[in-house]
Amino acid sequence: MRFAISASMQSAGKSARETRMRVLVVEDDKNLREQLASALADAGYTVDSADNGEDGQFLGETEPYDLAILDLGLPKVDGMTVLKAWRKEGRTMPVLILSARDRWSEKVEGLDLGANDYVTKPFHMAELLARVRANVRRQTDHQSSVLEVGDLRLNAATGQVTVNGAPIKLTAYQYKVLDYLMHHAGRIVSRTELTEKIYSQDHERDSNTIEVFIGILRRKIGTDRIITEKGLGYRLIDPAAEQK
Repeated sequence: MRFAISASMQSAGKSARETRMRVLVVEDDKNLREQLASALADAGYTVDSADNGEDGQFLGETEPYDLAILDLGLPKVDGMTVLKAWRKEGRTMPVLILSARDRWSEKVEGLDLGANDYVTKPFHMAELLARVRANVRRQTDHQSSVLEVGDLRLNAATGQVTVNGAPIKLTAYQYKVLDYLMHHAGRIVSRTELTEKIYSQDHERDSNTIEVFIGILRRKIGTDRIITEKGLGYRLIDPAAEQK
């Protein structure tokens, strides 16, 4: 494989990798790739790079990145195919597409496949860095809407719920109950409180349906995650943490 770990990353050590934003650059033009890596490193990012689509796809699927800069005209595997593969594998980092092509249809295709931004060559490095900052900032804001209790994850932006990475299908009311419990994880939530929070003011409220929703949620996310506190209500926990 011919992908490269940037010099800044090699010298920074483990602590830098844990604290600096990581960016992947997939670009076959050696001069441009090095210019991008240098500018990003100077801006405080840790940079990995690849000179072909095959290696770039591998890195994007196996390493945690805060953003990827992806050229479309890549050898071995083209950029559109790489982007499609990343999204199919559930990789959600922002992707900024680079291309010498200026046809609107390709921009639309890239955005439809899951790209977050598009820059046409030639470009000013200052503009690209501004786009990188904007996309990283949006991703950070987006991540703040993700709730996690152990391996149970709820993404408020997409409405997706997963357990250990596996997607769970919920109805609207089941989702509302779980969302409220996750926002108050570890705390006892009464049936009355749940009823008031998930139903609108003009909706006929029946606290008995809460029991039904709780029963269904237990079957879907695991029976040991929602504890019944007799006479008080329900408490959402992380079973693994409770056992420690």
